[in-house]
Amino acid sequence: MNVLLSQIMEPQAAAFTHGGKFHADDVFSAALLRYFNPDITIERGNRVPEEYEGIVFDIGRGRYDHHQRDSRIRENGVPYAAFGLLWEGLGAEILGEELALKFDEDFVQPLDLNDNTGEKNELATMIGHFNPVWDDHRGSDEGFFQAVQVAGMILKNKFDRYLGKARADQQTEVILAEHEKAVHSGNIAPEDARILVLPDFVPCQKRLEETDIAFIVFPSNRGGYCIQPLKKKQSMNYKCSFPEEWLGLENEELAAASGLQSATFCHKGGFLMSVGDLEDAVKACRISLLQYKDQPVIVKLGEDSGADELLLQIPGMENAQVVPMPLFSAPELEMQGNYGEIVMEKPQWKQLVKEYVREILRFRPEAVFVNGELLETYPVVHALRKKHIPVLTISKQNGKSVIVRIPAGS
Repeated sequence: MNVLLSQIMEPQAAAFTHGGKFHADDVFSAALLRYFNPDITIERGNRVPEEYEGIVFDIGRGRYDHHQRDSRIRENGVPYAAFGLLWEGLGAEILGEELALKFDEDFVQPLDLNDNTGEKNELATMIGHFNPVWDDHRGSDEGFFQAVQVAGMILKNKFDRYLGKARADQQTEVILAEHEKAVHSGNIAPEDARILVLPDFVPCQKRLEETDIAFIVFPSNRGGYCIQPLKKKQSMNYKCSFPEEWLGLENEELAAASGLQSATFCHKGGFLMSVGDLEDAVKACRISLLQYKDQPVIVKLGEDSGADELLLQIPGMENAQVVPMPLFSAPELEMQGNYGEIVMEKPQWKQLVKEYVREILRFRPEAVFVNGELLETYPVVHALRKKHIPVLTISKQNGKSVIVRIPAGS
């Protein structure tokens, strides 16, 4: 029996949190309580009333507060805030144990970290903007409950998406098993093994990155069929692309270029094609697979010629093209003795890095090798990781030079 949930669902359920300026932590905590019971009374104030029997959060140094010295910390080092403490007791009721843990990691922990450390979080910043401006003396309750309403909508949509993804993952496994069975039995020809025809659209692209499937085909909500190429795992590139001469064409032009009479649209970015019938959809995939020549690219920043041989020893990169580029050129420094500062305003600096990274991405690399001084490499590595482009560098391990991949992500 979940005691916390029982409290929330009581006919006269009530909760108390601090007054004054609010943050994402107390706002999402309140929204979570209202997800279960929209009629729960939430009060705000500077002191918990004597003999208060409702749920107290983010104040009072009790179970759902985190301001005391002995407040709890997760095993991974992320401290709990009120939202995390409440989610720990309620999350599984919404998403089940496994998904609740993932939601905690993806969504709750960044907000908890923001509240405990001030680490930047765009969602927390937006929630904070519901506070009254400095010279508005009407109090913060109105803004607080407006923010709670918005946070409630965010939570509901998030929960729907997590549960929807779980259903999609289950359905994808069923479809994949049926496809593999049909390939092994000969009901699907070997040349079509990399083409997965879906009875209806299922968001399965991420899962299929781990397989040899190169294209999915599914009925379009506009009629006909859509074709999508699938990306390689940890890559910005597709396992197979449509022929370049198809890209950006429509209707008669596309039909003439492809030889597919029902072809109607091929996006210039190459991530979607539309045709009128299933036979042409499968033919489009077959033609693409036959014509596609895959040569991965590694962009190498700097003059480290000794790295080329090591880069070509990376599994799957034996036939890669190594494209050299000069290192990012740091702008002029204003020196004061042995201390220097970049002579450039922040917007100009960001634009300079952006243009350099755009030049790298023009090659659509599978990875970028970086080796050089920190001033020349860090801005670029930071920008590439935010775009989830694999970054490689060289390291000495037991006296031997090896290539090391820096994990992607901002």
